Amino acid sequence: MNKKHTICIGDNHAIFREGIKSLLSTNPLFSVIGEGEDGMDIINVVRKDPPDILLLDLTMPKMSGLEVIKVLKKRLPDLKILVLTIHNTEDYIHEALAAGANGYVLKDANYAELTRAITVVLKNKTYLDPAASDKVVRHYLHHSKKEVTEPVSNTLTNRELEILKLIAEAYTNKKTAEHLNISIKTVEKHRANLMRKLNLHSAPELTTFAIQKGLVESS
Repeated sequence: MNKKHTICIGDNHAIFREGIKSLLSTNPLFSVIGEGEDGMDIINVVRKDPPDILLLDLTMPKMSGLEVIKVLKKRLPDLKILVLTIHNTEDYIHEALAAGANGYVLKDANYAELTRAITVVLKNKTYLDPAASDKVVRHYLHHSKKEVTEPVSNTLTNRELEILKLIAEAYTNKKTAEHLNISIKTVEKHRANLMRKLNLHSAPELTTFAIQKGLVESS
């Protein structure tokens, strides 16, 4: 017989906790062993009898869900925390993940999606609600574009930036040397410096970096 995964629920609405418990009780792999109605309460419950996973709302009395995540992750780093909330904004999503949440699900998710999220997180993977995932991707792309100029130019010399761009455009060392009117040995030296500074180890990795930083267009 498969071992049941233990679950705690942190939410300030009793009827919501009862609903989640009722739904999860239909799954033979899950067992709800505790619950809390405010931040301090759930911390005490979890510390007393740590579950495999905590389902946690972000809007909690006495201590916010974000604060609860930080406290519990510091004391119980292996605890899996799945945020279950109505908040679907970039700020909430990123703050929760930065605090240590292992997954993020919206309260309008159906039962199948919730159980899938729990299962994914229990496998040491990160789960994001599709709507939340879309916001994370857009946030990443937005900030990647904002970071194009300043960080790269501060890290690399103008010559290194030129060579990085040519590598990303599939120039060989010989073609790069001819294009810049320098020796192949000089190109190789700059290429080695690029890899060292960026902690990258191959031309494909350099190419990917250049595309992410907006130095060249992706094909």
